[in-house]
Amino acid sequence: MAIQLPAGLLSTARYVASPHCDERPTQEVIDMIVVHGISLPPNEFANDCIEAFFRGELDSTAHPYFVTIAHLKVSAHLLIKRTGEMVQFVPFAARAWHAGQSYFQGRERCNDFSIGIELEGTDELPYEPIQYEKLAYVVQLLQQTYPAITRERVVGHADIAPGRKTDPGPSFDWHFLDCLLVR
Repeated sequence: MAIQLPAGLLSTARYVASPHCDERPTQEVIDMIVVHGISLPPNEFANDCIEAFFRGELDSTAHPYFVTIAHLKVSAHLLIKRTGEMVQFVPFAARAWHAGQSYFQGRERCNDFSIGIELEGTDELPYEPIQYEKLAYVVQLLQQTYPAITRERVVGHADIAPGRKTDPGPSFDWHFLDCLLVR
């Protein structure tokens, strides 16, 4: 597994381009990873709904919940499914639209300087060990590529949007991730 530069694509991820991205501001340093949790429909896994959502192609008639989100323009750089499969939607060098209104250590607009990684899951259910393994490996690759990303700058969506977001939730085991990152 490697990050192919200058494109910023993960060699082992399936690439599915999202239109919900743009260029980062000039001179912006990538120095943070935001970990998210997502399931579509809520609490359902092993379908293509997340991919359709990030491509802007979610069928609003397929599930009652989709009516409330189909209009949103959202993406992430990478999705790690419960099986460990990885899907990349936005090259790491580009700005994905994953953080929304956000704030971290005195800076707003976290999309400008962060990489968004979604884990297929919910706040309440444990994530799969393979997801942590893939996440740890990707974090280490990203830290090699973007040295300003320290462990303290690998955060949850709830950390940058408190009160608005809760993911990856209390079921996310930060200690387990830290143990994998030490290897």
